[in-house]
Amino acid sequence: MERLSISEARRLALAAQGFGRAHPAASSEGGVSTRALTAAVDRLKVLQLDSVNVFARSHYLPLFARLGAYDPAALDRQLFARRGRYLEYWAHEAALIRRDDWPLWHWKREALREKYHARDQWVRDNPQMMRWLLDELAANGPMTVSDVEHDAAVRRGPWWGWSDVKLGLEYLFAFGDVVSGGRRGFSRVYALPEHVGLAELHGVGVPRADAERELVRRSIEALGIGTVADIADYHRLKVAPTQAALRDLADAGLVEQVTVDGWMRGSRPDTVYRYRGTRLPRRIDAVALLSPFDPVVWFRPRTERLFDFHYRIEIYTPAPKRQYGYYSLPVLIDDALVGRIDLKSDRQAGVLRVQSAWTEDGVNPGWMAERVAPVLARAAAWRGLGGVSVGERGSAIDAMRASVAREG
Repeated sequence: MERLSISEARRLALAAQGFGRAHPAASSEGGVSTRALTAAVDRLKVLQLDSVNVFARSHYLPLFARLGAYDPAALDRQLFARRGRYLEYWAHEAALIRRDDWPLWHWKREALREKYHARDQWVRDNPQMMRWLLDELAANGPMTVSDVEHDAAVRRGPWWGWSDVKLGLEYLFAFGDVVSGGRRGFSRVYALPEHVGLAELHGVGVPRADAERELVRRSIEALGIGTVADIADYHRLKVAPTQAALRDLADAGLVEQVTVDGWMRGSRPDTVYRYRGTRLPRRIDAVALLSPFDPVVWFRPRTERLFDFHYRIEIYTPAPKRQYGYYSLPVLIDDALVGRIDLKSDRQAGVLRVQSAWTEDGVNPGWMAERVAPVLARAAAWRGLGGVSVGERGSAIDAMRASVAREG
């Protein structure tokens, strides 16, 4: 069995995720081409969505990290076109997947239907509401929650404030009876399958074991290397079917078991799988700011094991208790996570604010700042901001201020 160093494991993981490649040349229109954008999304398999918009929408950041500056509107046209290449589903959290992959998720839609009809009081009590919602969409076409006029659309609850209309649409979305028809602003547009050209695929389902095997294959292809738990998390699968699928994939020669220095389960080396199609580069050349929802860091146990980097998003942490900042982004330099930067796009002032900057133990702040300052300048320009303003907090803040000043 092959034994890999932690450095080799990192390089495999980052190469699988599209790092270490030169940023694509501008297209004839002057920016990153549509082909490069869709290729990057397809490499990830899923692109997580989130409503947080402090520096930039979370689904924009993985592409900026891998491709450099591009036109977000061009990306959104690809992602949210009503009959386009991608659809939204619970494929990790709320995430975009290839339209062609819709049959791979038939088993999950049916499992959720069975689960919620058996256990959820609201679903059992509201069949008329759900029927009415389907009729409303059939009569009026794709709609957002705010488009739906009904006596039940009264906000309730102190946190999310979801109405019965919102609840009903979300359940129908989970079951696949209602699908995403894109986004308006950042509000999901709900549609019937026939509205988005899914009528023929709607009832088509890949058998569950076959679908899970293919989803596991895609997960390990996207990760490059991982434990069973890492691979299961990518598409939020259960561990047992993930293990069974990995055995089948190993028998087919698509994956192989390896060990990684320091990856232990108790006193024994943990079971680790490597995707055979992933090339191990000699080095990774990269400088990137990672979204909290980037696949490189979204499964925190893997992030700690692979990069020795403890990361938690602090947007839900009360301000006095935050350690690094509201929206701190991990800083990737080459094959290491070396620090974190809390960024905010201040539209009113026209600047990208570095609210705090931190290095990991043993990382030279000046070295990190010199590598990151050009990326911050490009990020500000990408967001349509006039420059970078550096705050006062963090172990690397003084070095960052000096480097940004030299860059600007």
